[in-house]
Amino acid sequence: MIFLVMPALGLSIIPIILIEAMYLSRKLGLKTASAVKTTTISNLVSTLAGVPLTWLLLVLVQMVAGGGGAFGLDTMLGKVLSVTFQAAWLIPYESELYWMIPVAGLVLLVPFFFVSWWSEYLVTKKILHDHPAQTVKVVVRNANIITYTLLVLWPIGFWVINNTTGQ
Repeated sequence: MIFLVMPALGLSIIPIILIEAMYLSRKLGLKTASAVKTTTISNLVSTLAGVPLTWLLLVLVQMVAGGGGAFGLDTMLGKVLSVTFQAAWLIPYESELYWMIPVAGLVLLVPFFFVSWWSEYLVTKKILHDHPAQTVKVVVRNANIITYTLLVLWPIGFWVINNTTGQ
């Protein structure tokens, strides 16, 4: 999944930086240039380090906890486990990937959100050391809620395209 997630994040990074910069500028009273610099640095850290490391950790947990084998798609439990517990490294059920990839993508957005929020918060707090840490934490969280809500469009769009083109 990392090979599908990273290109989507790469295509999204500029709009994410600009949206988060506008939000930080307005909520923290920053000049636009300062907000853009801050969100650029924090988003590069979360995108280039946080997301891949989180994915790697999820794969390791999956393999160590017994998620390296197929659960099967015969039951609802098997389907759920195949796209949640195995979201980071999907078992290649070739005929089912049209729905499994977007669902796993949605599942992965949850841990990626938390890692992005915390890594961006730590970077932003260091850059904007004159702002109260609690305020920075809330503003960075809210900025990430906005942009992750938009990132949901990637897996939904993938699903729509695959279902309108006949998989």
